[in-house]
Amino acid sequence: MSNFTAMLISAMLISALVGALLGTSKDSSAAPDARVNVVATTSTPEPKRQLAPDAAYISREDNGQYWTNASVEGTSVKFLVDTGASIVALTYRDAQRLRLKPKELDFRWSIRTANGETFGASVMLDSIRIGNVEIENVEAMVLQDGLLDHSLLGMSFLGELYSYEFKGDTLIIRK
Repeated sequence: MSNFTAMLISAMLISALVGALLGTSKDSSAAPDARVNVVATTSTPEPKRQLAPDAAYISREDNGQYWTNASVEGTSVKFLVDTGASIVALTYRDAQRLRLKPKELDFRWSIRTANGETFGASVMLDSIRIGNVEIENVEAMVLQDGLLDHSLLGMSFLGELYSYEFKGDTLIIRK
């Protein structure tokens, strides 16, 4: 059967169904209150999110915050994305895991946090990678032991991106 014939038959069936729905069918034997259910036989699947080669996607957690695992100099670190933090802030424990030797660092920088004032040590990270997005030479602060519950992905990383945007419950970062 040719495409034209199939389209013609489909058009005739649709016309007959619409006529039955509107009561304009030429068949007078149909009851005036007859109902016709039209069911689609094909559907177009919802398009999947295309993963751009220069982008990474971070989902919002149930608590409303954006958490991500990043590779910092080859070591996995869990970060809370914090656009209010001017710099990447590392917990003392994460600094130990990254072999930054926090016992030998100079904690001379005064830092104001939501929990008050504390002190941090300035470090330069070779790289932070999230998915396909990698930023090199990222400024960071290591906070004194016990003063930070989790590491923060601040603007010293986010500000180096081409863009970041919040779409629904997803944060999209692009290099």
